[in-house]
Amino acid sequence: MEYHYTIKHFNELTTHELYALLRLRSEVFVVEQNCPYLDPDNKDQQSHHLLYYVGEQLAAYTRLLPAGLSFDEVSIGRVITSPAYRGTGLGKKLIEASIEGCYKLFGRQPIRIGAQLYLLKFYQSFGFVEQGDVYDEDGIPHVEMVKGV
Repeated sequence: MEYHYTIKHFNELTTHELYALLRLRSEVFVVEQNCPYLDPDNKDQQSHHLLYYVGEQLAAYTRLLPAGLSFDEVSIGRVITSPAYRGTGLGKKLIEASIEGCYKLFGRQPIRIGAQLYLLKFYQSFGFVEQGDVYDEDGIPHVEMVKGV
């Protein structure tokens, strides 16, 4: 399989890229997780978007947010691997590229995420450390985690 990714600011996305990423986010966060919520939250326009492809197919995605938009720190959000590509190691590649992307875009500084609790060990493997209590977000247990520099 041919893996490649691109990182683009919202203003650089083509309409096809925007449609594909919104469709994938809806497929996973709304339909698969049975979680009706308003995904477009007015943060996309100020963010960078990491689109990870297998061949020409959008297979994974993250949103890279500048400090002050979701948290005081830079953050990674809307982490998704398409159901068709789970178990292939793509999730690991996605997070590695997202961390590196944050460093290139925003400088080497702490990164905060709101992680789904069941992925705690996965994020710990990249150096993220749990901070604070578990909280409910749209019916799914989450915990904030920070990766220091």
